[in-house]
Amino acid sequence: MSVIVVQIPPRKRQGPQAVSAADTGSGASAPAAVGPAQWLWVKTENGLTVQAQGRSEPSEMPPSEAVVAVLSEADVSWHRVLIPKAPANKMRAALLGSLEEQVLADTEQLHVALAPDAVPGEKAWVAVVDKAWMKQWLSQLERHGLMVDRVVPSIWPGERSVGYFYDAAQAGDATEPALAIADANGIACIPLAGSLARSLLPTQAVSAATWFAVSSVSSVAERWLGEAVMPRSLAEQLIWSARSTWNFRQFDLVPRRRGSMALRDLLRRFMRPTWRPVRWGLAALLVTQVLGLNIRAWTSEQAIADKRKAQAQLLTQAHPQVRTVVNAPVQMERETDLLRALAGKPGGNDLETLLALASGAWPDAQGPMQSFRFFTGQLSLATNPWTPEELRQFSERLRPAGWNVSNQNGRITLTRSPQP
Repeated sequence: MSVIVVQIPPRKRQGPQAVSAADTGSGASAPAAVGPAQWLWVKTENGLTVQAQGRSEPSEMPPSEAVVAVLSEADVSWHRVLIPKAPANKMRAALLGSLEEQVLADTEQLHVALAPDAVPGEKAWVAVVDKAWMKQWLSQLERHGLMVDRVVPSIWPGERSVGYFYDAAQAGDATEPALAIADANGIACIPLAGSLARSLLPTQAVSAATWFAVSSVSSVAERWLGEAVMPRSLAEQLIWSARSTWNFRQFDLVPRRRGSMALRDLLRRFMRPTWRPVRWGLAALLVTQVLGLNIRAWTSEQAIADKRKAQAQLLTQAHPQVRTVVNAPVQMERETDLLRALAGKPGGNDLETLLALASGAWPDAQGPMQSFRFFTGQLSLATNPWTPEELRQFSERLRPAGWNVSNQNGRITLTRSPQP
């Protein structure tokens, strides 16, 4: 699965600050930053190696199946608290209540995220970030069409001790080497300048931790530590961070997609490799349906053509004098009527036929008709008043022969039923 990893620029601060699990780490009083003209991004296909990287606007980044944003080391504070047993819709408020005595900022200005393995009633890590600052970055990215699926930390607490040297410079070409060390006790971000870092770093932690550094400060890190560290490019570090199981998009920062953004997000998810069998299946189904419809249409056209050919053959066999076949059923009816007239036999719509039908269905209690009017295919009879029962019986006797009966103004009218 292709993933774009975007670096969220660190917050601007007045000077070097040490951030540990004891303080807020979010700098809630600092002003919100303005978005960069170009964002640092990395693309990976397997979550391990760099496929492409660069700096550009969100709209110019290559397409991907997922987007992960990485926060800088010092912009997240970590607190180990007893997770309250609260329903999901009240968990955020319960967590903020548990953190009131541990943070220095107003809890309503903070965003909290639970550890992936957090269980209510047990202690677990909770990450804290300035809410307005984080929402601003996400909004800027999404306004440019880049939907962020996950927000992860650059480094996080764990049973394994990890030491990471990074560049804490806010801007420009100068470097400000800093150390972020993570272990089971939390995260500490310490600038290397001065003696604070050495005083806070126990000797046993040096031998127990795994050390690596961003390439730009790796030489400084080795001199400071006195041993070799594993160099890692910033792009590789971003990909490493993106593999974290943390996701800060929780509670009120859960992605809410509407309209075209939701449709685009669904399309992006549908194009992921895991959905490839479904896409192939739908394509095969569509091709099969189109091919089947075409075959059925061709078969139907052939059947209709064969029937028309059979009608034409029947017409020319029964009436050899017909040379040109235009409409076989109509021509057949016309030629048959002509032969019947020549033979002196009444047709189905002639007066004799209609009178015979009416006589055979005539109610027993009714006397003879008084008068009649005849048009081709229609017979109107003037009679004495009929009861509804007599009219019903008369109509039912004529219906099987294909005739309708109506009673208007005392006249019984027979008309041919429309043929389907």
